[in-house]
Amino acid sequence: MSQAKSISLNQFTGAVQSAVKSAAQKHSKLKIEVPQAITFGHLIWGFPVPESILANVTLAETQAFADTVAASIAPQVGVALDAKATGGKGAIYSAGGHFVIGIPAVDHLQLEK
Repeated sequence: MSQAKSISLNQFTGAVQSAVKSAAQKHSKLKIEVPQAITFGHLIWGFPVPESILANVTLAETQAFADTVAASIAPQVGVALDAKATGGKGAIYSAGGHFVIGIPAVDHLQLEK
């Protein structure tokens, strides 16, 4: 079993905000505002994307955005994405009319204030 790693929730949120801002500049079709909240789910940690933005982009463009965000988040907070499980890519999740972009959930992580 791997050792749990502690990261600051403030640091993680800041890393996500920075990553989204940078990715939005690189992927001009996805004009996503810097998220003010982060969703922690069993499958994915991320931020919601408004339906109005999704109506104008392809799944491939959305995945490219998620990959850019994930590549920027991990080094900032020291979270190693499981390269075997994800191929080092970001994650996208859609259910019940909600769409989330982020990173695969990480096992054995302790969040601190």
